[in-house]
Amino acid sequence: MQIISSHRLESEIIQPAARTAHLANANSPEPMFYYFAYGSCMCPVDLKRSLGENTHGYVLGVATLRGYRLGFFRRSQRRNCGVLDIVRDSGSVVEGVLYRLPLRLSDRLDEREEGYSHEAIEVYSQGQRFTNVRTYTVIEKLAEEHAPNDWYFNVVLRGAVTCGLPEQYCWNLFHHMHQLQQRGFDQPQVLKPSLTCLTHPKTVSEVTPNVGCVSAA
Repeated sequence: MQIISSHRLESEIIQPAARTAHLANANSPEPMFYYFAYGSCMCPVDLKRSLGENTHGYVLGVATLRGYRLGFFRRSQRRNCGVLDIVRDSGSVVEGVLYRLPLRLSDRLDEREEGYSHEAIEVYSQGQRFTNVRTYTVIEKLAEEHAPNDWYFNVVLRGAVTCGLPEQYCWNLFHHMHQLQQRGFDQPQVLKPSLTCLTHPKTVSEVTPNVGCVSAA
């Protein structure tokens, strides 16, 4: 298996739809870093609002983080709801979106991720292993999960669907967030070790409102 670090990137790993945009920034002389998004930052349009420029061209594709699981272990004052975090769990995986961002955007990303700290991880994307990848984890983790509000729910799911995360994973994510909301914002729940699958005749995209992650417009 080929190993790719933040110092080198092969064009073969890029999905065809993103290849042209990637080649343009891969040849850029400015310093870059890898970033793994698993929550609202999976949506390039929402990320653009924080970074101040179009981020679609920085998307490398879907990536898998092994040995972690998702949980809503932080309550954001700004969003007024529970927001996603990752915690170590040897038997679980987290799917997300891998970006290759200019280093000049690092401070803006840190500002967006207030209450989180950097964690260096390795992820797998399209048969390649990426090392020295940045992600963010909550500093002061809550013992119990708190539900997302509708806006956060929709942005997370739209980013997951638009960027091509596995459909089964998207359904699991949908079902887990829906369950938390049904139990109520004021009744935090302990995260179960695995997310229950949701069987449904429709596709995820058919039940996900358009919250603006399909295009950069």
